[in-house]
Amino acid sequence: MPPKKKAEVQQKIILGRASNTLKMGLVGLPNVGKSTTFNMLSNLSVPAENYPFCTIDPSEAKIFVPDRRFERLCEIYGPRSKVAASISIFDIAGLVAGASEGEGLRNAFLSHIQAVDGIYHVVRAFSNEEVMHNEGEVDPIRDLEIITNELFQKDLQHLNRLIEELQRVIARMNKKPDKEELEVLLKCKELIEAKTPIRNGTWTGKEIETLNKPLLMSSKPVVYLANIGRDEYIAQKNRYLPKI
Repeated sequence: MPPKKKAEVQQKIILGRASNTLKMGLVGLPNVGKSTTFNMLSNLSVPAENYPFCTIDPSEAKIFVPDRRFERLCEIYGPRSKVAASISIFDIAGLVAGASEGEGLRNAFLSHIQAVDGIYHVVRAFSNEEVMHNEGEVDPIRDLEIITNELFQKDLQHLNRLIEELQRVIARMNKKPDKEELEVLLKCKELIEAKTPIRNGTWTGKEIETLNKPLLMSSKPVVYLANIGRDEYIAQKNRYLPKI
């Protein structure tokens, strides 16, 4: 008998829009080191002070990604213009508990996070009495939960508005594309209410086309950056990392 064919592993389709430019936003509580991280990544010098909301308007750094293959192709084909891949990093103002309800800088952060393709979530994992903590003491797990919950709450508010508007349209027009879009939004709402990021859901290509319109924050990929001291990292004596 011929050997059985191996079952093909179906690859998960990733949310987002393909492009040669990428926008990443630094997100986290105040005084966790977002601006310092921004300066390190961008080689710039934006203010990084020891008080909340030092950053209000986001700073941007655009960094071109070196790629020998790109340069070689340009040499071969001699295009009139060369547009290299780039990554733009935005230093976004610190969020606080209740930000989705108007605390801190209120809704100023919403449009800034919506505008990026992905999130660098900076969490403080160093102890330093000279650097104040917005919640009084260092607790990385609590901080991670605060930020994640605020993004969930903002997504839920956004989804409720979209669902309500779409239901009114369906009541008038009763078109199939609107009904399909409503199903996707209701699926998103179910995930958020279960405290599950939208990016962790299973989506078809058609559903992703729908999801790429509302720019929901929990649909964006996240890179977690634990901010600890160099000596602690080398000695592997940071007491917060195991919990993270």
